[in-house]
Formats: sequence, structure tokens, C-alpha cells
Amino acid sequence: MSTATLLLPPPQTSPQYSPRRRLLLVAYCFPPVGGAGVQRPVKWVKYLHRQGWDVTVLTPSNPSVPVIDESLEREIPAETAFIRPTTWEPSYQAKHKIAKNDDTLRSWTSWSKRLAGSLARSAAKLMLQPDPQILWYHNAVRAATARLREVPHDAILATAPPYTSFLIGAALKQRFQLPLILDYRDEWDLSSRYLENAQRDVWSSFVQERMQRHVLSRADAVVATTQASTDRLAERLQALKSPAKTTCIYNGFDDDDFSSQHHHDETVPAKDPGVFRLVYTGTLWNLTSVAPVVTAIEQLHARLPRMARKLEFVCVGRKTPEQQAILARLAATGCRLVNVDYCDHTTVISWLYSADALSLLLSDVPGADRVVPAKLFEYLAARKDLLAVLPNGEAATLVNRCHPAGAIAPSDIEGITKWFVQRLTLGAARGPDDTGNITEFSRERQTEHLMELLDQLTLPRQEH
Repeated sequence: MSTATLLLPPPQTSPQYSPRRRLLLVAYCFPPVGGAGVQRPVKWVKYLHRQGWDVTVLTPSNPSVPVIDESLEREIPAETAFIRPTTWEPSYQAKHKIAKNDDTLRSWTSWSKRLAGSLARSAAKLMLQPDPQILWYHNAVRAATARLREVPHDAILATAPPYTSFLIGAALKQRFQLPLILDYRDEWDLSSRYLENAQRDVWSSFVQERMQRHVLSRADAVVATTQASTDRLAERLQALKSPAKTTCIYNGFDDDDFSSQHHHDETVPAKDPGVFRLVYTGTLWNLTSVAPVVTAIEQLHARLPRMARKLEFVCVGRKTPEQQAILARLAATGCRLVNVDYCDHTTVISWLYSADALSLLLSDVPGADRVVPAKLFEYLAARKDLLAVLPNGEAATLVNRCHPAGAIAPSDIEGITKWFVQRLTLGAARGPDDTGNITEFSRERQTEHLMELLDQLTLPRQEH
């Protein structure tokens, strides 16, 4: 187990001295892990430290994840302490094969072996509740218990998914009676329905519902990334007769990420003259399907092929095989597709600045009205035109506050096509009408909401 140096506050020397407080952050996804979900805990550590909170991060030494972004480690204060117990999970690629019952096994195994393997995989999936990260649970609880016995902490914050982090937080709260905050980056129920490798059988739903009730009943506060999700969780807490506080803390954007030094990256090519560049950043999967945009581009090509040739669509980030297949349809159009794999966050910001317009996607599926894609706030901070293909809901409401075109429903292919025609005809994009009020969505401002919650939970304890 490797840890960073743990710095303790200096001894009290005067009545004016206010000791720093310490938070245990349970975050399976933390640098060098990459991805959108990592930004939230990283920015919290960064801004909590500036405001008098030191953080101990509980995270695995060998996480089973799809992407790595070591550049994010520069954001972490040097004084941050780490607890890095190992997880017994297989690699991400192996987990993906297990979830998909990979057909490549057929080339070298007999029918009986395939059947046995299939049964073993199904049994493993049923046992790994609420997610494969449960294989990290015992090492994480044991390592964190040892640290908490050595070093006083004031509160525990667990962020999920994966939801094993909540179970770890609940176990540590029971042992040490520290205030516990659960941070729902995504609703548990929605994640079980849409996330890759999620288990959607009846048994898993039953077990995970009981697990969720268990952790909610032990929470002192619950945080969510949208107001609609916060309200839904508040209803669940009320049904459990829990006095836990609830608050909405949006993901937001970091002003430091949008300083002039990030405006250009040499790895991001300049667009050709006369070309309109539309950029999408983030994962393309079933909850952010690119199908409406691709269908509209196909329609544009059928009607105005010369105009379609002026369009460049850049997709930066991971794509599921299903989304890759949809993007492949653009080969039959005049639109130029630029397919970029996952890259570090600094390069992502440079892609935003290189764009004429940015694309925000959210599929019209049950529960999407309570989802706000984290990238929305960085899009607003970049002050670019926006093609927002969203169903009615909280994300659409936020978009409509700032952008002249507003959100377009995923089913409105004609409306998306008209958006392209207008931009390509004008030869220039339209910026947002009003971004003057987006300061409330800065990461620093959002972290202040977390600090207010921590004060409510910890200051009375200190006074006693």
C-alpha cells in the first residue's frame, strides 16, 4: 500500500488559530484514472484544500478502468494524503468480455466448455453486487480503518458510481461514527439501467435496492448533480424516515482550465478555411446517442450535398461499438468525420476552443429529464455556439437560459437539419446570448456548497 506524506496541522499557538479539518474521500475513480467522473472529486480536493480542508483519498492502487489521464494529477495539492489498497478485480477488458459473453472464446473451446464458462460468468455477475468493484471492498475498509485509527478525521464523503464506494463509506461510518455524505454523480437506478456492464436482471435489482436503502439509512447527507435527482433522493430519504440533509451540487467548470494557456494545443489541428467545425467531447453510449445528429447530417447531404461538404464533425472520447457503427454512416456523406480517442483534459479544452460550435447530446429515455451532462458547464465556459440535442428536462432548461437556439428534441431531425443549414449558410456560428450568470456554476462556487454542508455536519461536533 503506497501513500503520500500525511501532513498534520501545526500545534495551536494562539486563540486566533483555527485548525484545519480533514475529510476522508472514498473515490474509486481518481487520478491517474481519466474520464468525466474524475473531474468532480479532483476539483473538490483542489478547492477544499484552499479553504481549510485537508483530504485523505481512498482509491485503489490498480483500478480496473477504461482510460488513464495522468495530467489530472497536477491538480492535486501536494499535501493530499492517499490510501491505495489493491482491488482483486480483473482488468477492464476482461470485465467487458465477461459482461458481453465474448464470442471470441468459441474459436478455441468446445461446446461444453463454452457452456461451463457461460454459467461461471453468469454466476460471477450475480455475486458481484452492486458492481465488480465489490472486490475492492474488504481491502478498502481494512486500510481505511487503520488510517482512521491513526489520524483523526472529521467526515467521510463517498462518491459513486461505482456504488461499492457507498458501501465502504457506510461501513466506516458505522465503525467511527463520523458524518457520512453520499455523492450521487449518477442516480443508482439510472446507472443500473444504462451504464456499460450494468446488471439488469431481477435478482440484481432486488439486491441493489436493499443495498441502496442500507446506505441511505446511514447517510447524514446526500448530494446529487441535478436538482431533479436531489428531489428524488429526498423522497427516498423521507420514505426511510431519515433526517439526512440533501443538496444539489452541479458539476460546473473550473476557471483555471479556461486560462489563455489552454486555448491552443499543438496536437489539435487548425480547421481548414471555409469549414464549419462541430465538436463533441465525452463518451458516446446509449445515454448520449449520436444517432439524431448523424441522421440530420444524412438528411443535409441528401438535400444540399455541397453544404454538407463544408461540415467537419469531431468526436473526442470513447465510443461504444454501437455508436461507432452509427458514426460510420457518415462515410456515405460529404461531412468529414474526425474520430479522436480519449485524450487528456487539457487537450479536450483545446478542442473546445478550436470549434465553431459544440455538440451536447442526451438520449430521450426514461429518467433523462433528471440528467445534466457534466460537459455542459465547460461548454458554457468556452462561450461557443451550441447544438444541444436534448429531451425536455433540467439540462434543456439550463441550455435555454443561455443559448439563442435552445435545446432541440432528439426526435426533431428536421430541427437539427435546419440548425446545420443556418450555420453553414451564415458561415459563422452564434455565441450564447447570456453567459454572464454562469459564475454560479464554477467549480470553486460549487465546492463552497459542499463546504457549507460539511460545516453543518462537523462544526457542532467540534464545539462539543
